[in-house]
Amino acid sequence: MVSLRTPQSDAVKVLRGPARRRKSRGRTNAQVAVALAVIVFFVLLSVLAPLVAPYDPNAADGSLKYLPPGSPGHLLGTDEQGRDILSRLVWGGRTSLVIAFISVTLSTLLGSALALLAGFSGDRVSGAIMRTIDVMFAFPVIVVAVALAVILGPGTPVVIAAIVFASVPYVARVIFAEVKQQRGREYVEASISLGAGFSSVLFREVLPNVIGQIVVYGTGLVGGMIVFSSSLSALGIGVQPPTADWGRMISEGAKVIISGNIFVALFPGLVVLVVALAFNWLGDGLRDVFDPNKRRIRA
Repeated sequence: MVSLRTPQSDAVKVLRGPARRRKSRGRTNAQVAVALAVIVFFVLLSVLAPLVAPYDPNAADGSLKYLPPGSPGHLLGTDEQGRDILSRLVWGGRTSLVIAFISVTLSTLLGSALALLAGFSGDRVSGAIMRTIDVMFAFPVIVVAVALAVILGPGTPVVIAAIVFASVPYVARVIFAEVKQQRGREYVEASISLGAGFSSVLFREVLPNVIGQIVVYGTGLVGGMIVFSSSLSALGIGVQPPTADWGRMISEGAKVIISGNIFVALFPGLVVLVVALAFNWLGDGLRDVFDPNKRRIRA
């Protein structure tokens, strides 16, 4: 069979390769920039809530309940108690974002520490750690959250504890696989053969090479944990009224959807969706930045 390949076609493919890579990098950079812009916007909005919010988020007025979006003085309308939805969204970001950040930070630190220890320990210690992680996987998170709420009482600490319990196994599994892969690399074996100690190899050699994966996975985890914390608040386990929280706003709005007041749940739901998507985009973009070998060539 005669080949139709020509030197010109090969040259075109060679030129297209760098062009596609530049296009892929451009898309990744744009994705990260958009995600960061969205995240920074909501963080600043939450930090500046006392200055930005037009009303007290807990100020109720029965005569103003269920005002539709666009009503004078209430851009996004009011809820079943006559509270301004926009003000509650602004203040609710303080609760939802703080819970997500604290929970993911604790989960990432604890899960990564367990993974590093298991990856460089003997079979007994490594097996004990990873079997404990497997047991944590087996527990239904909602049941754990309910049990904690019964013991400690519903509130922010319960949400944080439940998220940490749910997230640590996933973080540990992902980082453990990366640590085991790095352990078999030549630079680690060379360091050990030169007499480097356990802590020296772990913190000077391995940790710098897995820190990118830790940052990427932790960043991507924030979006999912915002959704999860919102679901716990919606179940009444998390943040208690009258504190503004995106999850509780969705729960309260869902009760009145059947009456036609869809906007009460719609706006907080959209905010959770946008913020969670922004963190997922950021994590996906950082994955391409930290790991060039996994960069996708997009046509």
